Amino acid sequence: MNNVIVYSKNNCMQCKMTKRYLKEHNVQFEERNINQQPQYLDMLKQQGYQSVPVVMPADSDPIVGFRPDSLKGLVG
Repeated sequence: MNNVIVYSKNNCMQCKMTKRYLKEHNVQFEERNINQQPQYLDMLKQQGYQSVPVVMPADSDPIVGFRPDSLKGLVG
């Protein structure tokens, strides 16, 4: 599966664990770091998100936080 976007920030343990989980399960994703690209922070706030990571798959609901139970649904 592709078309997965992971919004993250620096020094975020849940973000690191989420990205590691996706990499270990060969899930392709695009990372958007809100520290390096602050325009994404504004977009997330406008959509009502108050924390990262936010995993946005193209064809299912967003996953907020490190949620291995939800992330396994992305594993092909």
